[in-house]
Amino acid sequence: MAKYLEPDRLTPEEAEKALMDAGLPIETTEEVGGGDTRLDVEVTSNRGDCLSQYGLAREIAAKMGRALRRPENPKVTIDEAEVGSLLSLENREPGVCPRFTARVIRGVRVGPSPAWLREALEAVGQRSINNVVDVTNYVNFELGQPCHAFDLKRLADRKIVVRWAREKEELTTLDGKKRVLKADELVVADGERAQGLAGVMGGGESEVSASTTEVVLEVATWDPATVRRAARRHGLRTDASYRYERIVDARTVDGAAERAAALLAEVSGGRVCSGVLVAGVALEALREVRLRPSRCRAILGVGVEVGEMARILSALEIEARPSGRAGEELVCTIPAHRPDLEREIDLVEEVARVRGLDAIPMHDRVAVAVRSPQNSERAKREISSLLVGMGYYETVTFSFCTRAAAKMFMPTGLEMVEVDDERRKEEPALRPSVLTGLMQCRASNANAQSAAAGSVRLFEVASVYAQRAGSRETVEHRNVGMLMDVAMRGRSATTGELQAGLRALKASVEAVVRASAGSGAVLEFEPVAAHCAGLEAGAYAAVTLNGSRLGYIALASRAALAQFGLEVPIVVAELDLERLIGGYPPRAKVTGLPAFPSIERDVSFIVGEDVTWSRLSGAIGKVGTSRLEHWGFVGTYRGPQIGKGKKSVTVRLRFRDGERTLRHEEIDAPVETIVGKVKAELGAEVRA
Repeated sequence: MAKYLEPDRLTPEEAEKALMDAGLPIETTEEVGGGDTRLDVEVTSNRGDCLSQYGLAREIAAKMGRALRRPENPKVTIDEAEVGSLLSLENREPGVCPRFTARVIRGVRVGPSPAWLREALEAVGQRSINNVVDVTNYVNFELGQPCHAFDLKRLADRKIVVRWAREKEELTTLDGKKRVLKADELVVADGERAQGLAGVMGGGESEVSASTTEVVLEVATWDPATVRRAARRHGLRTDASYRYERIVDARTVDGAAERAAALLAEVSGGRVCSGVLVAGVALEALREVRLRPSRCRAILGVGVEVGEMARILSALEIEARPSGRAGEELVCTIPAHRPDLEREIDLVEEVARVRGLDAIPMHDRVAVAVRSPQNSERAKREISSLLVGMGYYETVTFSFCTRAAAKMFMPTGLEMVEVDDERRKEEPALRPSVLTGLMQCRASNANAQSAAAGSVRLFEVASVYAQRAGSRETVEHRNVGMLMDVAMRGRSATTGELQAGLRALKASVEAVVRASAGSGAVLEFEPVAAHCAGLEAGAYAAVTLNGSRLGYIALASRAALAQFGLEVPIVVAELDLERLIGGYPPRAKVTGLPAFPSIERDVSFIVGEDVTWSRLSGAIGKVGTSRLEHWGFVGTYRGPQIGKGKKSVTVRLRFRDGERTLRHEEIDAPVETIVGKVKAELGAEVRA
C-alpha cells in the first residue's frame, strides 16, 4: 500500500520519467528562463485530457503517488448588474454546440499582463498580447479549455447567436484574413454578422482592444467533426481547434469558465456580473463501468488487490466503489474529462498503465481458450460461401464514389456524406449503396473484356453511408449487394429475358435468406416505386423478411447503365446484413418420411396484373384444410385469350393424409374450397 506523499517540488527528471512510464513519451526537453524546464509531450488523439498542465499533473501524481491539488480561484468583485440585462444568448444548434456559456466582466482595464502571467505563457512558448487575451490562453493551457473574449460594445444588438454560417458569408478572423464561409461551418455571431469561426478562431471586428471596458467571456464546447472540417478547409490549426477536435466535454465547461472569469477580473481590475448565460443541451449523467477484479487479474497475469485497483483509479479521479457480494466488482464512475474510457478493458489498461507495465511478468506460455466463431461471423461466411457456390465473385471496392454515382443511388430523404479533401476531388462522397462499387467493378470488367457479356455475377458485403436531410444525422448500414448480368441472345434484351434475370436473382436472394434465416422464414417481394434514380421504376420490388423491410431487388435503370458506361442490362439486389443474419443459425425442422403418397392438383387462376404471388399464396393459406400439405408457384402465362391487364398463374396444390392413401375424389371438395376463397378475395377466375 503506497502512502500518498505531500505536495513537494518535482524535478524535471522525475516528471519526465513519470510521464514516460504512464505512456506519454517526451519528444524534447528544453531549459527556459527562470529555472523552468519545458517538456514537449506526445499526446495521442484519444487523450485530450492531457493537453493541459492540470491533466499532465494528474498523470504524474497518479504515477508517483503524490497528492493532486486543483488551482484555487482568486476572489472576485461582483458587479450589481445582471448578465441577462446586458447580453442575450441564442443557441440555434445545440446538436453541435452542446454547451455555450457567457459571462460579462465590467470595468475592465486592458493593458500589459502581470509578470507571473507573462512568464507562464512564455514558458510554454506563447507570446503575451494583453491581460484579457492572456487569461484566455492561460486557462487553455492550464485546464485544456479554450476561451474567447469579445468586446461587448462591438456586438450588434448586444447579442450572441450560435448558428450555421450563411453560404459565402464573410468573416475577418483575428489573424487579419478575410474568409468566405460555407453553410456547413458553425459561427458565433452577433445580431447582424458572424463574429467568430466556432471552435477555431475569433473575429477581428469584436476583438478586445485598449478601449474595451466590458468583456464577454465565452467558454463553450463544440462538435469535434464540425471544428475539424472548418479548420482543415481554412488551413487554420489553432490551440483551440486542436483541443476541440479531441473532445472537450460539456461537463467540464463550467469549472473552467469560473476560473477564467475570476482570473480575468483579477488581472484587469474588473467586476464579474452576477449570473451566467447558458445555452445547449442538458448535461448527461456520468457513465458507470463495472470492473471485475478477477478479470483484471486474469488479463494482466498478476495479482492486484481490489484496494490497490481502487486507489489507482481514484488517483485518476475515477471513483471506484465495491459492489456485489464480497465486493467482487468495482462500480467505476468515469469522470467527464475521460471520454475514452468506455469498457471494462479500458479500466484494466489504466490499472496496468499506472501500476507499471514492467510489473507484469513475462510468461513462457500464453493461455488461449479456443472458442467457435460468433454467430454473426459464421453467418457471413455461410452467405459468402453460398454465393460463391452459385457463381458469384466477391469484390472489395472503395468506400468513396463520385457525386454523380452517389446521387444515382441515394434513397429519398437522405443526402450524401462528403469529405473536404484536396486528394478526393474526383470521388469525395461516401457510397450510399454497395451498388456504386459493384457497378464500377462491372464497368472495369467490361472495359477489359475479361468476361463475356451476360455471364458476370458479383457480390460484396460492405458498409454504406448517408445522412438525413436537414438534421445531418448519420445513417450507416452494413449491406449485402448482389449484381447479375441479364443473359440475352440478341443485341438487346427482350421482356422475357429481363424477367428471367430478375427471377434468377430472386432465387439467389431466396437461397441466401434460407441459409441465414431458415426455411420457415416468411420472405415476400412487393412491387413498389423505386427509391432512387439508379433503379428501374417498373422493375423494382421491396423485400421483406418476417414482416420487416430487408432490402430490394431491381433492374438497373438506363440512366445508371449510362452513368457507368455499361451496355448489358443488369439486375441488382441489396439486403440489410444485420436483419438478414439476426436469426442465425436457423433452426432445422426434421420430420419423418411420409408413409402414404400425395396427390397433386394444378389450378390456373386468372387474376389482375396487380395481384402478386404473396397475395395469392396468402389467400390459399387462409383456407383451413388439414390435408393441404404444400402449395407452390408453377408459372405465369399472358396472352390474348387471357385478356388485357390480366395473367394466368398456375398453382400446384399437394394433399396428403398421414393415416391412409387418399382418393382423387376426396380432394375435389378441398380444391373447390380453395378456389372459392381465391375468387372471393382476389376476384379470380379459374382457367379451364
